[in-house]
Amino acid sequence: MTWSNQEWWPELLRLDILDDNAAELDPYGEDFDYAEAFQELDLDEVKSDIQDVMTDSQEWWPADYGTYGPLFIRMAWHSAGTYRTIDGRAGASGALQRLPPESSWPDNVNLDKARRLLQPVKQKYGRALSWGDLIVLAGNVALETMGFETYGFAGGRVDEYKSNEAVEWGPETEWETTDPERFEDEEVGNLKDPLANTVMGLIYVNPEGPYGEPDLEGSAANIREEFSRMAMDDEETVALIAGGHTFGKVHGADDETEVGPEPEAAPMEDQGLGWDHDFEKAGMITSGIEGPWNSAPTMWDTGYVDNLLEYEWEPHKGPGGAWQWRPASEEEREDIEKAPAAQDFDESEQPMMLTTDVALKHDEDYREVLENFKENPEEFQQAFARAWYKLIHRDMGPAQRFLGPEVPDEEFVWQDPIPDADYETVGEDEVAELEAAIRDADLSRTDLVKTAWASASTYRDSDKRGGANGARIRLEPQKNWEANEPEALADVLDTYEELQAEFNESRDDDVRVSLADLIVLGGNVGVEDAAADAGYDVDVPFEPGRTDATAEQTDADSFEPLEPKADGFRNYLGDGDWNDLYDTLEERMVDKAELLNLSVTELTALVGGMRALGATYDDTDRGVLTDDPGALTNDFFVNLLDMDYEWEPVSDDEQVFEGYERDSGEQVWEATRFDLIFSSNARLRAHADVYAAEDGEEKLVEDFVEVWHKVMTLDRFDLD
Repeated sequence: MTWSNQEWWPELLRLDILDDNAAELDPYGEDFDYAEAFQELDLDEVKSDIQDVMTDSQEWWPADYGTYGPLFIRMAWHSAGTYRTIDGRAGASGALQRLPPESSWPDNVNLDKARRLLQPVKQKYGRALSWGDLIVLAGNVALETMGFETYGFAGGRVDEYKSNEAVEWGPETEWETTDPERFEDEEVGNLKDPLANTVMGLIYVNPEGPYGEPDLEGSAANIREEFSRMAMDDEETVALIAGGHTFGKVHGADDETEVGPEPEAAPMEDQGLGWDHDFEKAGMITSGIEGPWNSAPTMWDTGYVDNLLEYEWEPHKGPGGAWQWRPASEEEREDIEKAPAAQDFDESEQPMMLTTDVALKHDEDYREVLENFKENPEEFQQAFARAWYKLIHRDMGPAQRFLGPEVPDEEFVWQDPIPDADYETVGEDEVAELEAAIRDADLSRTDLVKTAWASASTYRDSDKRGGANGARIRLEPQKNWEANEPEALADVLDTYEELQAEFNESRDDDVRVSLADLIVLGGNVGVEDAAADAGYDVDVPFEPGRTDATAEQTDADSFEPLEPKADGFRNYLGDGDWNDLYDTLEERMVDKAELLNLSVTELTALVGGMRALGATYDDTDRGVLTDDPGALTNDFFVNLLDMDYEWEPVSDDEQVFEGYERDSGEQVWEATRFDLIFSSNARLRAHADVYAAEDGEEKLVEDFVEVWHKVMTLDRFDLD
């Protein structure tokens, strides 16, 4: 086996996560329009086909209770449930569950069977039905066939064909370890960023309790931490757990050691299936826990909530050797209504609970929700319907990306709604008028560029959140983010609002300009003028049509994770007090570039151009390696690679460096790790060489304008 560069040099900055942004990995090709193909589907026919599969028990993997419904619910839940608000990564989009590492996670045991059961449906509809949509739709169909009324379904998830290497799953090198490095100060319920799952290889929390012990208080703390990182409140958390555990059972008829290797380690003859075991001999083994939660595992009711609240529960080791809970007294164990055995209806099974279930009962706030659900079953139904809809759609972005006849009319605040324009947007003549007004205003070039960047660069391609549309930079919490220099930003926004008001009030027609459009247009003006100062006549494309969101349309709490803790593009270092797993500033810069869907070339051009423009945090000279700041030159790369200078770190943390002339010893420059990585890293230096050449400046200007426009329009799904 040949070692990779990363294995030879583990500390080498990983740039390969940006390569997918420059490559075409979809086998259907770049011209294929999935949205158009999906809209041609007969969704009722698809659902009917899923239902046929769901009730057709196969000998190679027999259905519990005669239906694969609970298995499909678990599959959909585990696909969507990896989503985390910290970086917007994972979730159901892309169908990453069918690729490693998720395909072989211990928590996804036997979900390979669920997907294989759906293979005929996927084959029938081909490119018109992505695996991402099929997995989630199967969960919805399962709920509906068992008596639950779902809130709706939206298609539009486009499949990935390569694992997302940008997702940081944790510091562990083994599954299901109890590594305290996962938690800040080794404290349960205090995960490091960007993690959400509290155990490596599990979707949420350890069902036995923290570190595999039946600790109710610690389990509740982990649940609250985990679900809050999915932007779920206490009611949504309880609704999801209670609703999901209304159906099916867990399988731990024997010790997990009786199970074969996971799919990625299984022998070739198993053809992508893993966890082989003799279920006819031992019963199905998915975990070390065994049993249903209530007496009717294929019917929507309040049986789970009733059992949890009406009985006292005690921990014990089940047949698989794991901690689970049973009614505390012999009398209660006799009294509780039994469920039919999954494979033999003549037999019965006693309901059980997980540590995570009992933790809900013993947490004061969670218990209040449970008791309300018990007293008001309709509220339980509605709460689960809405929370489930949010769970399976949370990573899809704004509602305009939702496809199909079952998309509800209601738009939710977690979808970051943008109002429709009730006016005509500006045309070429009006844009020219506004550009002149911006140039006449009391705004510097760096004001224009930094404000546009701060607005647009919030975008995350992972979950399609953020961006310039909506002008949320003027709202809480974005207007007060340190990286945005709140006092200076407030002055810029005041000026823009005056320009907006003057323009809109002067019109005797229906044409109006939004603040969102004005901010982007101002950034374009700054870039065009900077290029002109360097001797280049460029036009930055501008597509009007953005509108301004209101505070009521903005979930301020869930926007907090979008705040940059550092920003390599503005040379903002942050305070360095990071509760996360990123070791260096340059790793943060590459991570942000990946979220912006940038290639290595685009990253390099964007940083070099921003430095030339002097668009740095607090207007410092750090990284502005030019005597002519504000002009779009290639001076950053020329001087960075110039061997007439040498660099020394300012302090032990090696975040800031000073550049000295070798001959005189005079300090000339100051830069950060964000800057020097473009000369110290071989691959980035190779790109810097291109722009530093005598014929490289024109290319830099062209590339910068192109990537600037790309960032300004990343959230313009209406332009697709």
